[in-house]
Amino acid sequence: MNSIESKVLGKQISHPRAYAPEILVAVPRKLNRQQYHISEQAIPFVGVDAWHAYELGFLTKKGLPVTGILKIVYVCNSQFLVESKSLKLYLNSFNMGRYGDNKKEGITQVLQTIKSDLSQLMQTEIELSFHTEYARHTYDFNDYVLLEDEPEADQIIFDTFKENEKLLISHKASETNELKVATNLLRSNCKITHQPDWGSAFIHIKSQHKINRMALLKYLVSIRDENHFHEEICEMLYKRLLDRFEPEALMVACLYTRRGGIDICPVRANKATYLPQNIIQAKLLTRQAFRQ
Repeated sequence: MNSIESKVLGKQISHPRAYAPEILVAVPRKLNRQQYHISEQAIPFVGVDAWHAYELGFLTKKGLPVTGILKIVYVCNSQFLVESKSLKLYLNSFNMGRYGDNKKEGITQVLQTIKSDLSQLMQTEIELSFHTEYARHTYDFNDYVLLEDEPEADQIIFDTFKENEKLLISHKASETNELKVATNLLRSNCKITHQPDWGSAFIHIKSQHKINRMALLKYLVSIRDENHFHEEICEMLYKRLLDRFEPEALMVACLYTRRGGIDICPVRANKATYLPQNIIQAKLLTRQAFRQ
């Protein structure tokens, strides 16, 4: 167990009653990337980590509670990510604090504080916004086919539940193949506590290889008993697909179920134009995926 990653995760810690930036934990991304031969000097993707924090709240100076959804976005080429439990505890430290003479002033003060603290912690630019209304009409993945709903999914045997890239079957084709597929069967385990994490995965791939959809589904199911952080799962999927299919276009998005009042949605692509254009913007609150 890495001492940095396990500073608060997996431990019983009381929620702070006052502003506590010292509780935040930065985790170096390189700790996981090395095992998948992802070079920090030549990262093979662009993308962001988008976080939705559903339990941020505080009081105005008059004692009026203010609540909403905080969306945080930062780039995947940052040296660090923020550990999720430490972020939860940090955000909860605002709950009984008093900020601003009114709601608008309070939101401005709290967002400025969070932006400053996270930017300093992760040594990167942070985009964030506070949403008091949930806009459900904006969504990035309407035209993706759900793999487990394909008729042949009921006919194949799933017997591998530890990640195995050999399950990805590919053959060179005479023409370009393009897939936009999804699954709501995404499941992995927390790297430290080994508690299950659930989510939906979305893959857009264009390649000169013929891609077997059911083999892809078997591979996605094979990560069911892997122990990684959400961002690491997304990058592992991306790198396996990149190595196997040599795609001209590749995008992987993993939209995880909310846990501890926060969901994490990492997205990676080989070009910025292939990134889902709504979820990567802090100012937009998109419609939730099925597993969120």
